[in-house]
Amino acid sequence: MAAVRGGRCLFRLNRNKLVIFSSIKLVRNTSSIKQKINTLDPIDHHESKFDKILIANRGEIACRIIKTCRQMGIKTVAIHSDVDSTALHVKMADEAYCLGPAPTNKSYLNVDAIFDVIQKTSTQAVHPGYGFLSENMDFAQRLEKLGVAFIGPNWKSIAAMGDKIESKRIAKEAKVNTIPGFDGVVESPETCIKIAQEIGYPVMIKASAGGGGKGMRIAWNDKDAMEGFRFSSQEAKASFGDDRLLVEKFVDNPRHIEIQVLCDKHGNGIYLNERECSIQRRNQKVIEEAPSTFVDKDLRKAMGQQAVALAKAVGYDSAGTVEFLVDSKKNFYFLEMNTRLQVEHPITECITGVDLVQQMIRVAKGHPLRIKQENVGISGWAIESRVYAEDPYKNFGLPSVGRLYKYIEPLHIENVRCDSGIQEGSEISIFYDPMICKLITYGPSRQNAIDTMIKALDAYVIRGVSHNIPLLRDIMTEFNFVEGNITTKYLYDVYPEGFQGKLLTEVETEHLASLCGCIFVRHETRSRHFLNQPQPPLESTLPTDWNLITEIKGQKTELCVTEKNQKFQVSVNGRNVFVTGDLLLSAPVLQMNIENEDYTCQLIKHDGAGNMRIRFCGTTFNVRVLTEIAAEYERIMPEKPEKDISKVVLAPMPGLLKSISCKVGDMVGEGQEVCVIEAMKMQNSLAIGTTGKVKSVNCKEGEAVEEDQIIIELE
Repeated sequence: MAAVRGGRCLFRLNRNKLVIFSSIKLVRNTSSIKQKINTLDPIDHHESKFDKILIANRGEIACRIIKTCRQMGIKTVAIHSDVDSTALHVKMADEAYCLGPAPTNKSYLNVDAIFDVIQKTSTQAVHPGYGFLSENMDFAQRLEKLGVAFIGPNWKSIAAMGDKIESKRIAKEAKVNTIPGFDGVVESPETCIKIAQEIGYPVMIKASAGGGGKGMRIAWNDKDAMEGFRFSSQEAKASFGDDRLLVEKFVDNPRHIEIQVLCDKHGNGIYLNERECSIQRRNQKVIEEAPSTFVDKDLRKAMGQQAVALAKAVGYDSAGTVEFLVDSKKNFYFLEMNTRLQVEHPITECITGVDLVQQMIRVAKGHPLRIKQENVGISGWAIESRVYAEDPYKNFGLPSVGRLYKYIEPLHIENVRCDSGIQEGSEISIFYDPMICKLITYGPSRQNAIDTMIKALDAYVIRGVSHNIPLLRDIMTEFNFVEGNITTKYLYDVYPEGFQGKLLTEVETEHLASLCGCIFVRHETRSRHFLNQPQPPLESTLPTDWNLITEIKGQKTELCVTEKNQKFQVSVNGRNVFVTGDLLLSAPVLQMNIENEDYTCQLIKHDGAGNMRIRFCGTTFNVRVLTEIAAEYERIMPEKPEKDISKVVLAPMPGLLKSISCKVGDMVGEGQEVCVIEAMKMQNSLAIGTTGKVKSVNCKEGEAVEEDQIIIELE
């Protein structure tokens, strides 16, 4: 049933249909990993609870909250924009309301519209998830005045921790370690050395009015401090017309480690161990794990106690996270407090057996914590990979948009959890965060969790958008990650030239070439055995041996493939390779064994002419397979000239043009910014590749552009 109230669409879903749909989804999203949650504090159905909760969010976190609410016997209300009208969280909720068009300020951040829904539905509480209104002090305060519970901390705590200066002051008063520094102006080189000695080397000397790395120097000793003062002050004067300098502790090779805290309204507070979140790009986390390989028992206790002390200092009363930077000597310093549920909360749930959403709801209802600090332990290891719709080959991930025409989560693998808010047919749009899923694996040891993650990433089928699984998969096998040697600079240290995909060994290249040769032969064999064909094929007999040439990233390999009794023998580089497995070309995932090595592969595309796109060891490769005759013909074909794109600016991704800083007839220089494109909360500056005069500007500010669309062209 659908109705329009006050100009907004109200959808009251058919209850029977909803139950059938949701039960299927819930079963699909349930695996043995679910048993790791609710073991420490199971749901008490005799305990008083809210009757109805509105979820002021979308996507995977909205679905995640709905699942716990159902287990607790609480009805849910979803809100959505018009483009999200068929989203999964809308289908899962008991009621769903359309607030307006896609832009967040007209939908998910439309506070007045949300309050209209709250009053219409007699909602008793609101869970904001993360992002959007989750740390909005005014929203929480307005709910309090209305008598509706905010499933999060009180607004005063949000206000205290939301101000960086105020939060640092409170942290100092609560005896929480903060980054040492001198906030006054450093007058001379001698003063700089004295301050540096008091703080302790290494220190960062930086311009008071600085930015963009100008006027910044790291000093490891007195000599560095002397020179750093001179060079930094000169750079600052030249760059900003202001030579004032500051000095603060430099955290060398920092790790980003956070402590999960849980507090109630009765003065009780506990910490649920740590999460390692050091692997980041553009200050956004990519892979998280719990516990950390770097944190020992004493460090965990010290960080946990300080985190709880800070939470109690501001009267915190919900789940929250205190984030720290930890240096190579295990000195830790307060960074900030996130007064909400974190994206990476599932890995804490896995190793502690605590459902954090359930605890937030209980606390908001006024119940005291039943969990004591001595009850909290560490059981096993959990890793979370953030699966995004983005191209990892472009600056570790530029957003991608499109419709998921094929989508299969790897839930058949034991100890895998997928927190997602999409399904096959869902559309990833330019308006919201490009996250597809939080892929979580759990195991008795870290290596076990890593091995399970590799299997899950290889079996994860996502078609219709680019995704970052190749990067995630490569990290799982990278030496430094496996050894636990990670910092916040990990991606840039391991991939200094950017991510280039899996670098295959010689043996892996032979295995991929052999597999593609077998696929080619299987396709040719199948195409000549179709039944009920009006015209028989030109060649009725098949060759016994297939002499083929494969090309992978410019490297050519000669093969001789023989198929016998559904099994393949491939002669490659003077040796025989045996390929076994169910080579069903229509299957989304292929489980193959090549020379006693197991591979989980995905044949994404095969045009029948030997051009294949295949995911192998996590990375998607374009492979050509040709017969000897076809290869000879190709050798004498003229090469297609490459296009010169130095005089055009192409959209690197779909998005909205926020600004254009040139017009027809303007002279622009190489490297000059000419426009800014926005997609999925990210703004990207686009520069011209050469010097010249602007011939045409093909788009206007505010227009949507497609990937590779020409925005600006030079003469």
